[in-house]
Amino acid sequence: MVQWRDRRVSRNDVDLAVRIWSEDKSPTVILVHGYPDANHVWEKVAERLSRDFRVVAYDVRGAGNSSIPKGRAAYRLRELRDDLHAVMDAVSPDQPVHLVGHDWGSIQTWESVTDPGAEQRIASYTSLSGPCLDHVGQWMREQLKHQKLGAVLNQLSHSWYIGAFQLPVLAPALWKAGLAKAWPRVLKRTEKLDSEPSATQLQDGTHGIELYRANMLPCLLKPRQRHTRVPVQLIVARQDNYVRPAMLEDLSQWTERLWRRELDTGHWGPLLQHPDVTARWIGEFIHHIEGAPASGPLKRAAVTDSRQRGPDQGKVVLVTGAGSGIGRETALAFGRRGALVVCTDINADAAGATATTIAAEGGEALSRKCDVSNTRSMEALANWVEKELGAPDIVINNAGVGLSGGLLDTSVKDWQQVLGVNLWGVIHGSRLFARQMIDQARAGHIINVASAAAFMPSRMLPAYATSKSAVLMFSECLRAELAEHNIGVSAICPGIINTPITRNTRFVGVDDDEQERRRQHASQLYQRRAFTPDRVAAAIVAAVESNRAVVPVSPEARGMQWLGRFTPSLARNLAQVEMTP
Repeated sequence: MVQWRDRRVSRNDVDLAVRIWSEDKSPTVILVHGYPDANHVWEKVAERLSRDFRVVAYDVRGAGNSSIPKGRAAYRLRELRDDLHAVMDAVSPDQPVHLVGHDWGSIQTWESVTDPGAEQRIASYTSLSGPCLDHVGQWMREQLKHQKLGAVLNQLSHSWYIGAFQLPVLAPALWKAGLAKAWPRVLKRTEKLDSEPSATQLQDGTHGIELYRANMLPCLLKPRQRHTRVPVQLIVARQDNYVRPAMLEDLSQWTERLWRRELDTGHWGPLLQHPDVTARWIGEFIHHIEGAPASGPLKRAAVTDSRQRGPDQGKVVLVTGAGSGIGRETALAFGRRGALVVCTDINADAAGATATTIAAEGGEALSRKCDVSNTRSMEALANWVEKELGAPDIVINNAGVGLSGGLLDTSVKDWQQVLGVNLWGVIHGSRLFARQMIDQARAGHIINVASAAAFMPSRMLPAYATSKSAVLMFSECLRAELAEHNIGVSAICPGIINTPITRNTRFVGVDDDEQERRRQHASQLYQRRAFTPDRVAAAIVAAVESNRAVVPVSPEARGMQWLGRFTPSLARNLAQVEMTP
């Protein structure tokens, strides 16, 4: 563990307790805590950042070991701003600093970042769960102007405590009377955090109420125009119970250079639950501002007006078997919704053609060759995605092969191929990308394409039906496991869909002429059925939006699901009839 050194910085009649990690390194990163915290809330993040930077955290006035000034005016934003500048001057008098703020630490830091000429002294700013109050006031005005009362009411319902803090005498009394002691229980219930009461929490919470009283109403009722030329990275906690993500959507109008990244966590999650991710993102941002090339994920996080608009704007969607059929149509569907689509296929040219079509339609797409049945190939794909794009938001494990023929005619090699692509491809894609989603606190979704053949037995599809039945059960198990991480899992079970799989299905136990005859017969049957893969793609999009567990697609698929569940004896009798996938 990197050791720290404590010192004090004085400004007028206020002494600020300052802690410094890695004194001999540069540049300097200053961390500013929120309410009702002290600088100790940064310990996990600071320790990780200190491996590359000189890190400074301090107790703001009225908190921790810093002085407790008297009077509400002592807690106005300009006083907090001047405290920060005093710390900046003391620890880095000759070089610009990189600022990071959380909660009220972020709110007060916006005051410095939006000062004219701030870019001369502040190299970058990372904001976590603490918007500029003037920006909030402008946002509320804009919402009301356009009669979007719901968004304002939603935020106010999550900020009820702000009104309570305005009550004279009563608010400090309530905190002293028991809220401070109950605070760990509040965090456990609302933030899923196990927290120990701070020795100074009673004091910090009482005096910190003045932050709200001195600043909230003036800024919200009479918001100023506060722009900045400082590069800003916004880390959004999507499950924040206090600062709702919608309130941060208009930040680009106040910044010249903005990066936005999201974690599926609560208000304190970035600091206490995901310090590795938070420290890495802060570090990547600082290194880039200092001159290093932007990492792939950071490039994706840059907010620009040129992005295609759509419900999946900013998301990364990976599709296996994207070269044709259901995979191709699904890739196109998500491309039209504004996502960056990673098209993978064992046929590199086919994957590239799909990506080219998405780009021609105005979307974003990349292509990669990948054999889903090969562990090393899938691990290489996962490593590349994580390095270049970060964890994907949606993964569609679609790649599959067809095989028809009885068990006694099916060789071990045949079984290995079918299970390798249809089942192991799904397992590889799920385990590798679910791990990335969890590690990066991404509330993602995994789609596993099974088949209506998973619902009923068939004498002619032992290998294919077994692989798809396994995908269905695997998806159900995975859904139960990943629910606690807010990652959805859906099994898609198409029926008779007109895709190239019918022309590529192998029929074992017959000669070449008979195999070709059966392929033509199957293709004609599927063409007459005329249920196109774009309809399956639409079902996949809907499954992601609604987080459905099992999605039969087409009337025959729903019928087979019903037969397999409610009339298993009839399903067994029908299994004796020859069927093709």
